[in-house]
Amino acid sequence: MVSDTPSTTLFVLLLPFIAALIAPALTRRLGHNAAWVLALVPVTIFWHFATFLPEISRGEVVTGGFQWIPAFQVNFSWFIDGLSLTFALLISGIGVLIVLYSGGYLKGHAHLGRFFSFILMFMGSMLGLVASDSFLMFFVFWELTSITSFLLIGFDHKREASRRAALQALVVTGGGGLFLLAGLLMIWNITGISELSLLLLSGSPLADSPFYIAVFVLVLGGAFTKSAQFPLHFWLPNAMEAPTPVSAYLHSATMVKAGVYLLMRLNPVLGDTVAWETVLPIFGGTTLIVGTLLAIRQTDLKLMLAYTTVSSLGLLVMLTGFGTEKAIAAAVLYLVAHSMFKGALFMVAGCIDHEAGTRDVTKLGGLMAAMPITFAAALASAVSMAGLPPFFGFLAKEEIYYGLWGVDAWPLLLTLVAIVGNGLMFVIGFAVALKPFFGQKKPELSHAHEGPVLLWLGPAVLALASLFTALFSGVSHEFISIPMASAVQGEPVSVYISLIPHIGMPLLLSGVTVAFGIVAYLNVDRLRAVMARLLVAIGWGPDRGFDQFIRGLVLASFSITKVAQPGRMEIYMRVTFILVIIAILAPMIFFGELPALPTWPSDPPFYELAVYELAIMAIAAVGLVAVIYANNRLTAIVSLGIQGFAVALLFMLFGAPDLSFTQFMVETLSVVILALAMTRLKLTPADHRPVGRRYLDMTIACFGAGAFMLMLLKVTQQPFDLTLSEFFTTYSLSVAYGANIVNVILVDFRGTDTWGEIGVVMVAGLAILSLIRINKRRAAYIAANDPYQEERE
Repeated sequence: MVSDTPSTTLFVLLLPFIAALIAPALTRRLGHNAAWVLALVPVTIFWHFATFLPEISRGEVVTGGFQWIPAFQVNFSWFIDGLSLTFALLISGIGVLIVLYSGGYLKGHAHLGRFFSFILMFMGSMLGLVASDSFLMFFVFWELTSITSFLLIGFDHKREASRRAALQALVVTGGGGLFLLAGLLMIWNITGISELSLLLLSGSPLADSPFYIAVFVLVLGGAFTKSAQFPLHFWLPNAMEAPTPVSAYLHSATMVKAGVYLLMRLNPVLGDTVAWETVLPIFGGTTLIVGTLLAIRQTDLKLMLAYTTVSSLGLLVMLTGFGTEKAIAAAVLYLVAHSMFKGALFMVAGCIDHEAGTRDVTKLGGLMAAMPITFAAALASAVSMAGLPPFFGFLAKEEIYYGLWGVDAWPLLLTLVAIVGNGLMFVIGFAVALKPFFGQKKPELSHAHEGPVLLWLGPAVLALASLFTALFSGVSHEFISIPMASAVQGEPVSVYISLIPHIGMPLLLSGVTVAFGIVAYLNVDRLRAVMARLLVAIGWGPDRGFDQFIRGLVLASFSITKVAQPGRMEIYMRVTFILVIIAILAPMIFFGELPALPTWPSDPPFYELAVYELAIMAIAAVGLVAVIYANNRLTAIVSLGIQGFAVALLFMLFGAPDLSFTQFMVETLSVVILALAMTRLKLTPADHRPVGRRYLDMTIACFGAGAFMLMLLKVTQQPFDLTLSEFFTTYSLSVAYGANIVNVILVDFRGTDTWGEIGVVMVAGLAILSLIRINKRRAAYIAANDPYQEERE
């Protein structure tokens, strides 16, 4: 383990956020060429993390950080091993190409600066996530990826489809984040560890814990939502409403792989159990098949690629859950290969859309001569996606079959799933790479031509990277594959696959996959028609279910609001007093804490009271009667003040002058303010309550009085605890430098509480003011937001 230079890595982690602040101003000055300057940010990040490659390849890890919340032993710390380093290099490396691509794709867009700002914040969030060591830091960046992706997906916020997709992604992934938070807190509680690096060294306390299943389910809740596992996969294709640079970045190197990263990160401490090795392959395999079948149905290039991303994420989860050393190595190789070919193909789809004006594969054709560089990049990436040599995807596919193959039923089943999934991805890859470029050129595509360098640079570089990482597989494995696989497995793993395949069953399975893929590609139109009829027959799906869930949630909220807030003050008061009575009486009744009632005439020591004290109590009683029988509201308010002043006098007589003064102030202000308010109201009583409701209110009032009486009796029957009194007496002068203990408590010891109370009073005042001002428009407002209105019409 080596220590990092904290200030440098901290600066690198914050650099995307700093760049996000200046991006709008820089774009206003340089236009789309600001991309060249902003791309220096991910270049710097990539270079910084690349300097760790020698240490990481030797099996070391890089740690560093600062104290964040010392009282709770929470640090802002990072932990770089083979897994996090590979992700950091993918995020920053592909980030360079995405920033440049964005400059070309959105050239002339009115909000290009804002887009740069969002994409850089997204980059910083994902970098922080994979570099985080402390649980809290990890969760904060996890949720930041959800928020920044919401901004990116909904970038074109004037379109309803964009807003819906952004909201859907935020609800699903944000909800999963709450599962993850609960899981991390449980892990913290079980192990007493709040940092990932220490957790990975702790052995198997989680797997041996009786709460393992609870932790497992919560972690899966976070991972499956983020990485779009079936049946939570629906949000990811809808996220295609985002601009293409976002789709390319989202699918290749960032958020959708965060769930896979989480599973890989926790594999050493949560893996190697029956639940892990059963649930993950089942859900992963199902997602793989469902994703490819749905991809066959699509004709939009981005949607075809999006559904294959769902499939690829399922394949990664299935391999991670299978858990053998070779399966983990296959998952690592496929993750890297997928990042390269999927990023390139998305950018190719964007180039075609940008130049041809459509992404519908049925309306495209004959673009090879017009867009030769784009075609070359698309073909190379499709070859890698299909698992053919000489690209890195071939190495990944060979290792998948090498890792899964076995003679038992379970490996055989998963191998069959992998063959079907890889074969269908073969079809989609070549459908994207060949159909737009071959065939008769459509007349409406006559204007199409090769895009500027900012558009084709990204896919070309990724295609070449896929080629060279395969040709020099020894170097790739030494610095990337082996350190990453070792980190996921929790022990040293060897990876030696090259362009010379595993001779034997894996090579035979590859041949079967290719043959299946060719046959399916030749019949892709028939398959698309079959899937279309099948989906129509199924009808309901998770995407429609999400809309129904949201609509049900809105209807339920509106119904509850109509009941709980009908706009009648007497109902609010009635409900409030009933709840207060229940809150006071229920604990005393159910836990046997009712006070001993006083016995007459011995317990009430009235004979010990002075005459003037009895007189003050009599005044209070007279005030109470006067309130009840007052003829108008002004008289009632003044009578109420009589009670308050009488109570203030009692406070003063019994040794609480500060409290007495406060009571005098409150009563005086209350009477004055209420009297002023009454000048705008009718002073004569207007009680139109029926007799039954009056008896109901009287009953509630009697129960309320009884509840408060019992509570006060219980309090006075407890032995007086002097702990706080002695504390404040001892420390008020020596610590807070105040002789008046009450003032010191309010200003110093309870300073935050007092500040909060002032804030509450201020907010309540503003709310009342707002309610008064919108009162006339309230009926129209409620009608405009009534979800039942549409049904009634």
